[in-house]
Amino acid sequence: MRMSVAMAGINGAMAVALGAFAAHGMAGADMDYARSLVEKGAHYQLIHAVALVAIAALVRQVPNGKILRIAGYAMLVGILFFCGALYVIAFTGLSVFGAVAPIGGLSFIAGWLLLAVAGYKHCSA
Repeated sequence: MRMSVAMAGINGAMAVALGAFAAHGMAGADMDYARSLVEKGAHYQLIHAVALVAIAALVRQVPNGKILRIAGYAMLVGILFFCGALYVIAFTGLSVFGAVAPIGGLSFIAGWLLLAVAGYKHCSA
């Protein structure tokens, strides 16, 4: 899961950078909506970057980590579609990307549920 750790680092750095940009570079009342979208995207991106690190660590502990790997991929898809859609809307104003965000949200939910299944299957009581 070396790639998961690398993707977690890249996504964590992006989330912090975009969050800082929203806080410092998107000033003014006219930017309130766009700033809120970037902040929300950065928040979700950072949470799921941390989750990717946790999943990568767990994969090393589980004999067959297929479910965990799929959970990680689902979270990456969630970052791309949910956070990506929010960023596109914020920076371009193309609200049609609002239709893409729920795909990412469902991917996040699937990732967390797959993590739960893997925990139930592979962790002793």
